[in-house]
Order: sequence, then C-alpha cells, then structure tokens
Amino acid sequence: MIKVRIPATSANIGSGFDSLGLAVSMYNYVEVEECEGIHITSTDSVPIPTDENNLIYKTSKYLFDLCGKSLKGLKIRQTNNIPMARGLGSSSACIVSGLLAANQLMGEPLSQDEIINIAAAMEGHPDNSTPALIGGLVTSVLEDKTVHYVKQEIKDDLRFVTIIPDFELKTSLARSALPKEVTHKEAVYNLSRAALMSVSLYSGNYQNLRVAAQDKLHQPYRLKLIKGADRVFDICYGLGAYAAYISGAGSTLMAIVDKKIEGFEEKLRDDLNYLGLSAWQIHSLSIDNIGTTVIIDKETY
Repeated sequence: MIKVRIPATSANIGSGFDSLGLAVSMYNYVEVEECEGIHITSTDSVPIPTDENNLIYKTSKYLFDLCGKSLKGLKIRQTNNIPMARGLGSSSACIVSGLLAANQLMGEPLSQDEIINIAAAMEGHPDNSTPALIGGLVTSVLEDKTVHYVKQEIKDDLRFVTIIPDFELKTSLARSALPKEVTHKEAVYNLSRAALMSVSLYSGNYQNLRVAAQDKLHQPYRLKLIKGADRVFDICYGLGAYAAYISGAGSTLMAIVDKKIEGFEEKLRDDLNYLGLSAWQIHSLSIDNIGTTVIIDKETY
C-alpha cells in the first residue's frame, strides 16, 4: 500500500497571481493500492466520487496511460482535512497524491520534476501543485509545459491563520470575475509587490508584507464575492497581522502573524462572531517546508 500525506497550499499570497504559493500544516491523507476494479472510500464525512470520476483515480489512471502501463484498478482511502473549493489547494492535493501513488506503483519511472510538470499542466498553473509537492514558499512559472521554479524554506516564526468561510467559491466563478485586460501601471504595481513578497518572506523582513500583499489583478474583484472579507482584513491588521490576503481563488482568507503574538485567534473569533460570521472556521497553521511525503507499506503487498 502507498500512503501519501499532502499539505494544503495557499496560492497568490496577494500580489503573486498564479506564480507564488506556499505549503501549510493542514493535510489530506490518501492510501492507494492496486486491485481489481475501483474501490474508493472516505474515512470522514466528506462526500467524494467513488467511481472513475474520482480525481485521485483519474490522475493515477492518466499517469498509467501516459507511461504505457495497464491499470487493473485501485483501492483508495481518503482522509479529507483540506476543505474543497475554499482556496487551499484541495484539487492539487488530489492530483499530487494520484500522480505520486501511481508513480510508486509503477516503480518510479518519472522524476520529481516530471511529476511537477504534469501536475501543473493538469491544474493549469503551478502555484498550488508545486508547493504541495515540495513544500516551502515556491515561485514558479509554467512555460511550454515546463515549470521553472525556486523553492525557499521559510523560518518557523510565523503563523498562517486560516479563516475559512462557510461557503464554497468555485475557481471558475472566481476567475470569471477578473478583467480581461489590465493597465501597464497595474502590471508594474503587482510585479514589484510580488518580488517584494517572495524576498521578504524568505529574508525575514516581515514589515514589508502588508505592502507586498497588496494587489490590483484579482483581489479587488474577488473580494466582492466574499461578503465580509474587507472587514475581516481590517480586523486582522488591527490585531497586528503582518499581512492579510485571499488564499488562492477564495473563499478562504489568510493572515500572516508573528508567532509571538498572543491571543490573536481568540480575539479574531470574538470579532467574527460580532460580525455574524460565527460559522467561519479559524485554523492556526505553520509553514510546511517538506511537502508531500510517501510511505510504502510493504506488509500490505
């Protein structure tokens, strides 16, 4: 049996649209073994497809076909801690686990970089799938089916406070809200801040993060789809957050907070309740600098 642990990811980080992403300490767990037919179960109450439409199965089957190998079938057990359609890389987690499990079952014919390229091609952009695979803060570009990337390990002196609304925001809807064109001035605005975000997170110059998280490409348009998000940003900054931004396409909001700040989550909870957002969840996470891990349980073979 192949056992895979995949971290959640937070993409864009404000200004780094489709190019910046980081892995955080929330995990999906997937167990995969080859068998006759398709047998898919969930260990929790999260509804998942249990046939060939399951994304983990589809991804594994795709890789088998790509490598010219036949697949009898798969037994898959999922533990889904990463909420779906919330901007925390749930689809990337499925794609990454399916690719790595299939690669192991076939005897690892593909390298890590080949897996990175395939995952990004399936997602359409590398900002979630690449940090999910290798962890840390990743700056990446998908060019001619190849991901060009740099991974930076981030110090463990930050908390990534994840604020998850009680509603989904499909990526397709979030992308449809974006303008088809931006001005030269807006492009320069984002380029400078994306560069500042990457270097500041890596170097520990966290006082830059509030400016670095500012964005004109996607957040002004997606904030309208997340009722209350503006108020939550103001609250986070009022409580001392370095930065606040929409995670991925949303609906999740993320605050970057100094680990030394005490009571941030408790005060945030009180403020959310006051705003009538008591159903919104708060999770305090840390950076994951490792990425996806794979364990081969030979006793099950």
